Amino acid sequence: MTVTIIGLGLIGGSLALSLRETGFATVLIGVELNPDYAQRALELHLIDKILPLTEGVAQADIIIVATPVNVIVDLLPKILQLVDNQIVMEVGSTKKRIVEAVQNHVKRSHFIATHPMAGTEFSGPDAAIPQLFEGKACVLCDIQHSSPEAHQMARRLFETLKMHIVYLDSDSHDVHTAYVSHISHISSFALALTVLKKEDDENKIFELASGGFQSTVRLAKSNPATWIPIFEQNRDNVLDVLDEHIAVLSAFRSHLIKRNFKEFYNMIEKANDIK
Repeated sequence: MTVTIIGLGLIGGSLALSLRETGFATVLIGVELNPDYAQRALELHLIDKILPLTEGVAQADIIIVATPVNVIVDLLPKILQLVDNQIVMEVGSTKKRIVEAVQNHVKRSHFIATHPMAGTEFSGPDAAIPQLFEGKACVLCDIQHSSPEAHQMARRLFETLKMHIVYLDSDSHDVHTAYVSHISHISSFALALTVLKKEDDENKIFELASGGFQSTVRLAKSNPATWIPIFEQNRDNVLDVLDEHIAVLSAFRSHLIKRNFKEFYNMIEKANDIK
């Protein structure tokens, strides 16, 4: 199997590592506009060669688009125009805008929308790690518009990586990811900014920081070039979740002002149900 991966950052690079390690891919081709990323991916042996887009698509059995979601929207119709019998997947964190971009494409059935729910706060080829996807969920969206071959190939690929498959329509996907992923990043960015604004001496912060703080602000190191397009494409859902989150924070604040620690206790106890 020859797999072409377009975008060699954390997700694209980790996919390359895992597909080689499992033996799913015998040849890995990279398409990457950032020359530093391309060179580093070769040095790390994430891929076997770098090719221009047209050649990378022509030589592949499977094409995986792992660029930021705004790039996927622009690039996906062009890639579908180039394919013959190949299967095209993308692994973006939003879905509705992406599937809308190709909904009337003559080769729509060659494409399947996927979202492997895995990642770290780091970016670039050096962030690629093996077994990133093991034990995680992979969402397949709107499969009724994909060919049975595309569906089965996507299942096979992600199950080879030891992921479990979840099926959603693109609207539901974007709502659910706003709750479990996108709001987590906004909260982390906000907490980091709050602490940095209050504490001018960063050394003092990190002397006191322990596991709780580190795990809470870990996502604040995420790349804005990745996340701003996600927030833009999923703006309405993120706003709904953010409004709910602000309301809960306001309730905590109100109980503190009123010294109503009984209700504060009840809210924390209810939050414990998340386990």
